[in-house]
Amino acid sequence: MKQASFLCYCLGIVCLLSGTWVQAEDPYRYFTWEVTYGTVSPLNKPQRGILINKQFPGPPIDAVTNDNILVNVINKLDVPFLITWNGIKQRRTSWQDGVLGTQCPIPPNSNWTYKFQVKDQIGTYNYFPSIGMQRVAGGYGAFNVDQRSVISKPYPEPFEEFTLLVSDWYNTDFKILEKNLDKGTPLPLPDGLLINGLPSGRAVFTGLKDKLYKFRISNVGIAVAINFRIQGHTMTLIEVEGAHTLQEVYESLDVHVGQSVTVLVRLRAPLTKDYFIVASSRFTKPILTTTAILKYAGSTTRATKPLPVGPTYHLHWSMKQARTMRLNLTANAARPNPQGSFHYGTIKVMRTIFLTNTAAKINGKLRYAINSISYVDPPTPLKLADWYNVHGVFKLNSVPDKPTNTTPVLAPGVLAFQLHDFVEIILQNSEYTVQSYHMDGSSFYIAGYGNGPWTPAMRRRYNVADTLPRHTVQVYPVSWTAILVSLDNKGMWNLRSAMWSRRYLGQQLYMRVWNDEKSLYTEADPPPNVLFCGLAKKA
Repeated sequence: MKQASFLCYCLGIVCLLSGTWVQAEDPYRYFTWEVTYGTVSPLNKPQRGILINKQFPGPPIDAVTNDNILVNVINKLDVPFLITWNGIKQRRTSWQDGVLGTQCPIPPNSNWTYKFQVKDQIGTYNYFPSIGMQRVAGGYGAFNVDQRSVISKPYPEPFEEFTLLVSDWYNTDFKILEKNLDKGTPLPLPDGLLINGLPSGRAVFTGLKDKLYKFRISNVGIAVAINFRIQGHTMTLIEVEGAHTLQEVYESLDVHVGQSVTVLVRLRAPLTKDYFIVASSRFTKPILTTTAILKYAGSTTRATKPLPVGPTYHLHWSMKQARTMRLNLTANAARPNPQGSFHYGTIKVMRTIFLTNTAAKINGKLRYAINSISYVDPPTPLKLADWYNVHGVFKLNSVPDKPTNTTPVLAPGVLAFQLHDFVEIILQNSEYTVQSYHMDGSSFYIAGYGNGPWTPAMRRRYNVADTLPRHTVQVYPVSWTAILVSLDNKGMWNLRSAMWSRRYLGQQLYMRVWNDEKSLYTEADPPPNVLFCGLAKKA
């Protein structure tokens, strides 16, 4: 009898543990995406677009922290294709990052399945094609990551949420734009702006009076920063690229190329009518403007002009606003511990990298360079060459830590770092246009912005207490931006201009974050379906 009771007890423990193990498995979300050409006319001119499941923009991904994402991409185009997941950190899995430095492209009329986890992330993100100028034609979409139900939110629960993808648009086929850039012709100003792939006034968001709504706003364009505002309403900033912010109230917000913000808007205008949602270009002549409609339920009165006035070229205004966006130190994000528990300002900087962008002529054609290296993709992805010990593809630290006076050259530029290095990077803009930089694999802390050349004395002006961690940051004309980053994600990561023609013409590099310990805790092995190309051959 005692033996039977003991056996039942053991079986009960096993069942309990089994149930616990099953529950510990994070959910899986499966997607099948067919990528095709299709005719789109967002500015009333029919042209070739890139569709996903016949949709433009592509279908959204709505996930929860730690979800496992599997996306089977079927490439029906006549060119190789990759998707990159803008802002998704790809913890341990740079194999899935979707850029030519980490993986071979998906050939035409074939498929490949991405598999990754949105580990310890919340926030508003997006995805888009990464090869050539394909993203000009579409293929982009929203990627939203909500908090787990056990993690509290530091703001009131909204009644509903809306996603707005603001993009610039060219009435020129992406292949023609590529040919023009290859000839050395600079990218012209876009022909217009879109909201969710629609022309001005076509996108409509309907809400109930007095209710609170969350707006997820991303600039998925390739060329121009935008200012975003809502007629007759203010916006409370709550999240920027995965970090909860101090809840400041704004009448308008600058969103630079590649950036995302999340705001709360309460519908308490005195009149039940329609109101304009406005996005206009920044720092351009002429100013491009597009609108959507915020419709109060039951309204029969159309939105009326004038549109709310936004800033145009006001650079100092933009820099001042950027400094007001600060981290909520007591709030949590994806994990229960407060965001302020990581005291980035007290960590010793192990290395300072000083990166300067320039426009240059190489072989008689326009190129863009960082520290005199204008990046070119080798036939063999850097990550495959590194993992499989393929020699002759790239050289470590081929990008110098500081700018040089040497003539710019074409090369696959790589900076080498040790895992867990804490690094200061100075982004110095030597040109008279606003720049925007994106880093894959990590978020970085924006220590400061300033005019003119950076000097060590500028460190006294750094925010070392509550600045925001972001994946994309602007650098104002003839100015600098300083960032601090803990490189705790092993892999090969793209640091690039988010202004896509500049990236296409060389304003990018890769950061190799490495240590000599082979462990699945720090980096996953190549996936079973890894593609091979160039000098990397399947064993």
